[in-house]
Amino acid sequence: MGQHSSTDQQSGIGVLDKAVAVLHAVAEDPCGLAELCTRTGLPRATAHRLAVGLEVHRLLRRGPDGRWRPGSALAELAGGTADPLLDAASSVLPKLRDITGESVQLYRRDGVQRVCVASAEPMSGLRDTVPIGTRLSMTAGSGAKVLAAWSDPHTQRTILADAVFGERTLLEVRRRGWAQSVAEREPGVASVSAPVRDSAGNVIAAVSVSGPVERIGRKPGARWAADLLAAAEALQERL
Repeated sequence: MGQHSSTDQQSGIGVLDKAVAVLHAVAEDPCGLAELCTRTGLPRATAHRLAVGLEVHRLLRRGPDGRWRPGSALAELAGGTADPLLDAASSVLPKLRDITGESVQLYRRDGVQRVCVASAEPMSGLRDTVPIGTRLSMTAGSGAKVLAAWSDPHTQRTILADAVFGERTLLEVRRRGWAQSVAEREPGVASVSAPVRDSAGNVIAAVSVSGPVERIGRKPGARWAADLLAAAEALQERL
């Protein structure tokens, strides 16, 4: 066969052994397709098919450089989390909730939608509960504005075609460094959001505070922007 892996054990199930060889090769060091073929001895088409399949199951992930890395599902199966952003959120979001007394969410962009990946809710009172895993459109709300403001031009154009905000709003969000909304996503709800960046400075998420307009007021940014920016910075420092 000519292939090798970091383990000498073979199960006798060909496709499984090849998939494990791919996982071991990527675990050694992130690699592209050519390097993956060299490390495993697999034909190019086979290595690509297996890597893409493992990516679908989140056992591998592809970075911005196009190289494969171990995926988050590996750590999840082992009972841990491979997502440093969610690790950071578990300590930062509750503190922001305690400071503001309002609901706090963390959103990631997925195409032209945003997904709530973490949240912290006040113990009592009227609140804006967004369950983890909720998908929201990117056409309204402060979190949408933040993620749209720093998205690629094509995604931005697609969002702006249906959004309640325009290009001028996104320019203002980038200039100011945060966004606010009043009764945009939902009647009676106000929110303010700030971008969370990775070590390279790319915006990877939006952290938000939201709650009833009558409590937060019609200028939520004036009230919570400074605390929100501090929380975004705390998230970045932990990444």
